[in-house]
Amino acid sequence: MKIAYISTYLPKQCGIATFTNDLLQSIDHQDSTITQHIIALSDRPYSYNEEVVFEINPQQQLDYIQAANFINENKYDCVVLEHEYGIFGGNSGVYILSLINLLHMPLLVNLHTILEKPNIDERAILIEIAKRASIVVVMSSYAIGLLQKIYHVHENKIRLIPHGVPAFDYQQNDAKEKLQLTDRRIILTFGFIARNKGIETVIHALPKVVQEYPNTVYLIVGKTHPNVLLESGEEYREYLTALIKQMGLENNIIFVNDFVSNETLTTYLTACDIYITPYINEAQITSGTLSFAVGAGAAVLSTPYWHAKDLLADGRGILFDFKNHKELKNILIDLFDNPKKLEELRSRARHHGEKMTWNKLGGSYVKLLQKLSSTQVNLDTDIKITMLERFPKFRWDHLDRLTNYVGIIQHATFATPNYREGYCLDDNARALLVSLMQYEAFGEKDTRKRISTYLNYIYYAQREDGLFHNFMNFQNEFLEEVGSEDSFGRAIWALGYLFNTAPFVDFYQLGSNMFFKAMPHFENLKSIRAIAYTMMGIAEYLKQQPNDERVTELLRKLAFKLVHEYDSSADDEWKWFEPVLAYDNAIIPLAILMSTKYLNDDKLRKIGFSSFYFLENIIMQNGFLSIIGNQKWAKQNQNISKFGQQPIDVTATVLLFREVFEITKNEEYFEKMIRSFEWFLGENDLKLPLYDHSTKGCCDGLETYGINRNQGAESTLCYFIAYLTVYKSLKIKFQVEE
Repeated sequence: MKIAYISTYLPKQCGIATFTNDLLQSIDHQDSTITQHIIALSDRPYSYNEEVVFEINPQQQLDYIQAANFINENKYDCVVLEHEYGIFGGNSGVYILSLINLLHMPLLVNLHTILEKPNIDERAILIEIAKRASIVVVMSSYAIGLLQKIYHVHENKIRLIPHGVPAFDYQQNDAKEKLQLTDRRIILTFGFIARNKGIETVIHALPKVVQEYPNTVYLIVGKTHPNVLLESGEEYREYLTALIKQMGLENNIIFVNDFVSNETLTTYLTACDIYITPYINEAQITSGTLSFAVGAGAAVLSTPYWHAKDLLADGRGILFDFKNHKELKNILIDLFDNPKKLEELRSRARHHGEKMTWNKLGGSYVKLLQKLSSTQVNLDTDIKITMLERFPKFRWDHLDRLTNYVGIIQHATFATPNYREGYCLDDNARALLVSLMQYEAFGEKDTRKRISTYLNYIYYAQREDGLFHNFMNFQNEFLEEVGSEDSFGRAIWALGYLFNTAPFVDFYQLGSNMFFKAMPHFENLKSIRAIAYTMMGIAEYLKQQPNDERVTELLRKLAFKLVHEYDSSADDEWKWFEPVLAYDNAIIPLAILMSTKYLNDDKLRKIGFSSFYFLENIIMQNGFLSIIGNQKWAKQNQNISKFGQQPIDVTATVLLFREVFEITKNEEYFEKMIRSFEWFLGENDLKLPLYDHSTKGCCDGLETYGINRNQGAESTLCYFIAYLTVYKSLKIKFQVEE
């Protein structure tokens, strides 16, 4: 059996690294025939042992994908992920999702942090990890409830295995002698030093204790946490040092500023009389230091954080309130006054600790891994068609939040309209399209008012010569004389769609006037995407007026402009209209294929399908949509940028697959239309949803750091165009089948 671990690893000074090393040794002790390798998260060069076979730079997203390929190619039987948000790159460690969702084998996850109040990313990431995992291991019973309540993990997937501890010999006198602290009453705290550890609470409690028992010594063992050092240096340690001096405790408190080995730590824990974890808040689901102290048979005192309440139940330790040094003082004096009580506390901890040794827990992990390695992971990436009733309901909440009597605001800061950025023709054209599609699908009366608002913006933006302004500030002043060709094309697309769906005659008449007023400029367009959008608008118009020869001829001229670009750029391998794959790519073959319904031309059909197949092979990866990011446009024989991926490209892809399905009737493309839409719902490279069920808006894209949480008009409108396209297609399909 071959096991790959994804974790930090020694010699990195990190609790997760130590845990993983101990786990490997315990499994090797149980079954030395198991091959164990480490895929190490390496924030800098380390001198690793031979078990480290691959290194990931935590901040390089591509490294995670390469690691997944390495694991798959080497045919490991099972993968163990040690999960802690902070050790992985991207927002809240989102990059790890890129790795685990490419794996071809079962996944066991040890969860070292489970948050009761996670942010959006933290919750979404843990939910996705749990979905992919075959087994999720937690180290306290409290964690099980959190996983079920907050992250909706089924109980059948959760296993409880305590944090492992070394085997202790409990020879306290020998340990004290080794530390040269014979005849001292030793109080101990160990672990990384940071403000949330609450060490000052112990210091405040000690003067009265030392007055009663002058031979008391408090050992604070551990280095300052690396993140704390980076942000504020040794400020906290210096504060503690000043407090010790103020309290007159210089002879009773010793700092051991070191990341000690397991052997040295065992000596400290065996020597101590009382161990204290004085953390200042309850949100600590796992504490390796607390587990070690119980395993060592120390009398443990702790504030009531989650793991402590669980581990110290049934008299295995004593809890005191957060920051309550007076209560702690009384407990310490009481225990020193009553040696028998102190020894009973140590005895209970020792008895429980014997059940937590790595030697015993290693067997539990071996059984889990053996069971998992014999199971099959379903790698069938064919999706099940999403039924209409499983779709999120269409809601206007966020679009209405962005819309006023003028039109739709183009940008948002998170879900709040950003008035400083004003309006644009692009988004009001999209908003008109969404309103028309929504009215067509659901027939809501209130939608008529929205159609009127967005149509009026387009009308206000059109110049006397038929061209359009695009950007307008919040004071209703246009910011340029003539807008972009792309915005022109999007307006024509929306106006073309209006011909078939206008709920009122006056909407139809106004839209028709604007469409034909702009028509003299169609032949002058140079942007291939503007040409494509305009062709789509013409194709929508021709659905109602298929015998209009003048407009049909215009469509032909525009289509062969795209043919000219294709002939200039394409070769045997690069079947595309320009030397790069840039933004909104799918709209170009879509426009050509839409035009073939009215232009009986074999060359158009051939170019439409060849460019479609070319694009499809690039953007459909590992069973899900992985569109070209805008960080760097794709060129022939170059790596394709994964980030930032934009909703606009996804919507164009949904429309393209819908069109190909309608032409070919091939069910594969119907399924790929659905699969492309599900990019918004989490079927993407980061496995995180961009549609926000709480705001009813859509986030702006997939970036290197994770999700861009701003919910501007473009992203939300693109989501709903794709949504309504799929909804309509499903409805038609089901009606036909019924």
